[in-house]
Amino acid sequence: MSTEPPETTEDAEPKSADGARVSEAEAELAAQRLERERIERRKAERRGPVEAGGKLSGTAADLLAAVRAVESGEKPPATVFEEARPTPRRPAPEPVRRAPVVAPGEVVPAAGAVEEVRGVLAQGGAPEGLAVQAAAALGEGGGEALRADPWQLLRVAGVRPEQADGFARALLGAGAGPDDERRGRAVTVWLLEQAALAGHTALDVPALTAALGRQGVPDPEEAVRNAIAEGDVLVFQDALAEAGGEEEDGERPVRVLVGLERYALAEESLADGLARLIDSVPGQDDPAGWERAADAAEGSAGELIRAVAGHGLVLHTGGEASSAEPVALLNAAHGLGLRVWAAAHGPAGRARCAALADGPGVATVAGLLSGAEGPGRDADGALDLDLLVVLDAPQLDVEAAALVTESLPDGARLVLAGDPGVLWSVGAGRVFADLLAARVCPQIASRRPDPGPLGELVSGIGVGELNQVEAPGKEVVIVPVRDAGEAVHRTVQLVADSVPRAIGVPAEETQVITPGHGGAVGTRALNAALKERLNPGPGRFGGFDPGDRVAWSPAPGRTVPGRVVRADGEGLHLACGSEEIVVPRERVEQSVRHGWALTAHQAVGCRWPAVVVVLPGDAAQALSRPWVYTAFGRADRHLSVVHGVEQALARAVAEVPAKPRTTRLPVLLAPQTATG
Repeated sequence: MSTEPPETTEDAEPKSADGARVSEAEAELAAQRLERERIERRKAERRGPVEAGGKLSGTAADLLAAVRAVESGEKPPATVFEEARPTPRRPAPEPVRRAPVVAPGEVVPAAGAVEEVRGVLAQGGAPEGLAVQAAAALGEGGGEALRADPWQLLRVAGVRPEQADGFARALLGAGAGPDDERRGRAVTVWLLEQAALAGHTALDVPALTAALGRQGVPDPEEAVRNAIAEGDVLVFQDALAEAGGEEEDGERPVRVLVGLERYALAEESLADGLARLIDSVPGQDDPAGWERAADAAEGSAGELIRAVAGHGLVLHTGGEASSAEPVALLNAAHGLGLRVWAAAHGPAGRARCAALADGPGVATVAGLLSGAEGPGRDADGALDLDLLVVLDAPQLDVEAAALVTESLPDGARLVLAGDPGVLWSVGAGRVFADLLAARVCPQIASRRPDPGPLGELVSGIGVGELNQVEAPGKEVVIVPVRDAGEAVHRTVQLVADSVPRAIGVPAEETQVITPGHGGAVGTRALNAALKERLNPGPGRFGGFDPGDRVAWSPAPGRTVPGRVVRADGEGLHLACGSEEIVVPRERVEQSVRHGWALTAHQAVGCRWPAVVVVLPGDAAQALSRPWVYTAFGRADRHLSVVHGVEQALARAVAEVPAKPRTTRLPVLLAPQTATG
């Protein structure tokens, strides 16, 4: 069998912010109006310049194209880093809950600062359209800073070292050499940012220096020392727990890691917040009521309820069918009078949970943290709830997880529930996997199997076996292909004709999943072919027509499937589940693409009645067990596999686990492990 892992979707970040409450209604309305105006100015300043540069060529055109790729939600090619296992270090400090933080908005640079940066960019031959982003990244005096250190251009998303080198040569002439100390520091920071895109929250020094060498830095160790001395990066010394005792001088061997402050603070905060939950004693609401609810529940659902009754942090694992157990917990806790909420990774997961939950509120993680959804916050700034169940927990990156734990009041309970076999988060970290490995809290593994041939197939993949399954109702169909052209043809045929006719699932409920965006059988090629067959039209609004299936990216790495409803002066109107989203016309090119075909991470967290997974011959290197497991698991009733990778699929399932990520969370949780 074969399949591709889908990617998850998430809600858009909120477009407005509440003004401070005042005693007079008139003053409050005025404050809200000013805030809306500020947000609109902020959006306009960031979006406008990106449209420039249509006539650029050479390095400048490449530079602008790279930045646009990042803004469109595509994940840039991640630098390959060797990753070693994280290890424990010194005990974490006493956990202190910080005030809840709402995701930060866009930085709005002053107009004068933008013009100053624009002038320097023009002098160095870089696209002037980068001025707003560069001014926001560099802050006040950005133009002078860029002139003094041209490699600071690497702080703009999408810019690569070779492009920054060209910019530096234009400004500095012969003085811009590969041994320039400024270049070494900037490339060090850039490599750590690229590592974060690949999921790492830090890198060990050998991996970082090797990557610096590949980028032409002549003395990588000196570059790292300079970056540490200037405060551009942080260094950590983590004791090696498995070192087998102390060395002759009496000191324990350590592992030296280097990371960015942003992820270091998030991981420290997350560890403190988790420790606070683990050490807390949940409110003794109704012990007898909890026990009655556990007795009434079935199987491992009862075990989950009992664990949550006595612990502040609980992990729950299982496949799609097991999602009924967190819902049973939610309903039981709500029946006991607790303030209960669930949070899913995206709107699709929210809708599935809301259909099963009877009374508890359901939100998305992004909406909960921003305040656009959820119970609101109490006087101390904590979420006004007693129990929070986070579904799709493997999709939590370290920053989102830190915000969740910081937002919980003392005495609240947190349950992280999800399928550990699916792809990890798009953002840095592997929070759920690290917690499962650390064993610092109760873990309840569901005993509820996914039903039918599809459930049997997916379960086998989870343990590294690609089994042949009996599929009397054509639940699983393999379609062999020889080349890319045949793969595209058979995919369109399956979606438009075979699946509707033989399975009874219409084309609008069938999702195509393929390894990547580019290539002869990537999402771009497949979406073009599917649009021509299913919804031909001139693309009257930015290449889109009413009825087109689309993938909307409100932020890089976050995708929401939807459908075009109409277009007008406001922008492109999309129906995303039960919500209507308006994407301003300036943002359409960057954030909306056709969505009959999605990539792996775009489909995580969603399910469709029928899924067609396309595995062209050149996809073999992209396959891994989590990727295949995730893709197969997106199908509810029927899975077709357009199969052109021969034995590579079985090898990937049996031999290719998730690519490791370097994180420090296990080290920071070590004191809790020892206590436990």
